[in-house]
Amino acid sequence: MKSEKIKVWIMWGIVAATFIVSLAFYPKLPPQIATHWDAAGKVNGYMSRFWGVMIMPLILVGVTPLLIYLPKIDPTRKNAEGFREYYYDFIIVFLIYMFLVQLYVLLYNIGIKVKVDRFIYISVGFLFYFTGILIEKSKRNWFIGIRTPWTLSSESVWDKTHKLGAALFKLCGVIAVIGAFFGKYAVYFVLFPVIIVSVYLFIYSYEEYKKENETHP
Repeated sequence: MKSEKIKVWIMWGIVAATFIVSLAFYPKLPPQIATHWDAAGKVNGYMSRFWGVMIMPLILVGVTPLLIYLPKIDPTRKNAEGFREYYYDFIIVFLIYMFLVQLYVLLYNIGIKVKVDRFIYISVGFLFYFTGILIEKSKRNWFIGIRTPWTLSSESVWDKTHKLGAALFKLCGVIAVIGAFFGKYAVYFVLFPVIIVSVYLFIYSYEEYKKENETHP
């Protein structure tokens, strides 16, 4: 319990750091700032300075308590409590990722242009990998994991699907990191594997549920 409270403080520390860094950069930024890039790393979207700087911190203020609170209203919250430590680790990794995205936007708009494509794809790769770790540890619940009608209806189907899903999402993470070094094709290394894996796991959970019911009608 003490370690979980520490992790919650870390989460809010990252949110606070996002605000502080954003406010520190604010006076140095132009009236319009770049906020969106295409797959080739070219700017294709702008926002006013206020919203371009503040939208990320404000989103994190809203999303963070929601992420923390969700397991507490889960009807199967006893299951969620069993892997809450890993869930909190994932939230921290996610918030760090969002902080780094914000930092990139700020640096870019004061003239420090780091290659966005490689940074984003490597970061997404790590997110996928940590998703695999979370999936591996998760027990049947209504908010976190591979939630299909069949995994939610059967403990054994949930366990089989999540064991496979954990390995596949970790693989997606590795592929995304490798893809970061393939320039304009990097986006395909992110999108195609995760779409294929998601569809496959959906079908796999159905097939496992059907087998289970054929064996135990």
